[in-house]
Amino acid sequence: MKRFTLLLTDITILYGSLLITLLIRYGGGGELGNAINSHFLPFTVLFLLWLFVFYVASLFEISVLKNGTAFYALYGRTILINAILGIVFFYLTPFFAIAPRRNLFLFIIIFALLDFGARVLFNKIILTSTFKRRTIVMGLNNATVQLVKMIGENPQFGYEIEAIFASKAEPTLAEQINIPVIHEFADLQTIITEKNIETIVISPETYQLPQMIELFYQLIPLRIRFYNLADFYEQVSQKVILESIDQAWFLQNFSESSKRTLEISKRLFDTVMAVAFGLLALALSPLIILAIKLDSTGPVIFKQTRVGRLGHKFKIIKFRTMIENAEEKSGAVWAGENDTRITRIGRWLRRTRLDEIPQLWNILKGDMSFVGPRAERPEFHKELKENIPFYEERYLIKPGLSGWAQIQYRYGASIKDAAEKLQYDLYYIKHRSLMLDLAIILKTINIVLRQLGR
Repeated sequence: MKRFTLLLTDITILYGSLLITLLIRYGGGGELGNAINSHFLPFTVLFLLWLFVFYVASLFEISVLKNGTAFYALYGRTILINAILGIVFFYLTPFFAIAPRRNLFLFIIIFALLDFGARVLFNKIILTSTFKRRTIVMGLNNATVQLVKMIGENPQFGYEIEAIFASKAEPTLAEQINIPVIHEFADLQTIITEKNIETIVISPETYQLPQMIELFYQLIPLRIRFYNLADFYEQVSQKVILESIDQAWFLQNFSESSKRTLEISKRLFDTVMAVAFGLLALALSPLIILAIKLDSTGPVIFKQTRVGRLGHKFKIIKFRTMIENAEEKSGAVWAGENDTRITRIGRWLRRTRLDEIPQLWNILKGDMSFVGPRAERPEFHKELKENIPFYEERYLIKPGLSGWAQIQYRYGASIKDAAEKLQYDLYYIKHRSLMLDLAIILKTINIVLRQLGR
């Protein structure tokens, strides 16, 4: 609903800004009517392009709806990109018979001011308690602690946790959160009534309490929304919480038979796109090869064993970004933030992801897809499998050039990072579709362009 409201607000302000621009330039009367007729179609096409850029830039994502430096910078960059697109659209394409020089610049200024003000106000409004759903979490465990912390750090999600019910005291866990923990049914009933609770999130162990089941049935007439913990966490965060799932969860959610058509369509898409991008890469690759050769000694192409679908091992192909024999003494280690093994041109290739161009061959061969979990090295796979529950389940599908985890989380360089990214991988495997793949590809392009601009 919030996303739809934002979209509707942006559309209203786009056309409102155009009308204000034309009123300022032409006043009332017949001249205004002629101006509206000549500007409506070309600006509508431009508006669709602008809204698409807003989507790719994640300006409709709930996670960014917080006033602050990060949001202001993101919005400023997006408006600048749209302004450039507007100039290119009207001045370099001869599709329309108008060249609205002053009108375009005036429109950009009016829209930027009005839309920025509207979004700042929207962000402020959704953070007020009036627009938050008052919530109680049933059960105190590691999973519910994670949920409470996530909701606290992201008030824009629209939930306010009033209390946690625990059948027995858990002092260690209770100390990690700043939320009242109650243990008595009488206190629970009082809070539900006095606080007008709208949402109850239920941890699995809660169902073992007969009194609780009876209470839930009594609450049905109050139109309270009930969620199990795993589904609620997944809906809000767009990742899967590992502590609340088991083997039965995978059997229920990872049926491959229901995805057979998707896999066929995805393979066709991968093949066509790999050929198309491969032809474009032929023009760029000689320059990259020359840059690598001039920057450091060693082969241009780097091959490394990775783990693919169902544990199948394959050789991944990339442009070399590290010094020759980088792991000769150290063995297999994760690349760090300021890794001294990375060459100067290699750092730029990694930032722009141009080092991954040769992986188009891996996609053509069928070892990889454009979208999927990251293909891990066998050395790390063994360690991660031993330390992270359900880690092997990420290999139910082909690894990808990009993926949900890659665009949602920073580069992983530890077991903790891998566990966090696994939650996003499992979410993707469960919800994968061509539309989600397209969204990931578009957001990956956005990330690459932002890195390129640094």
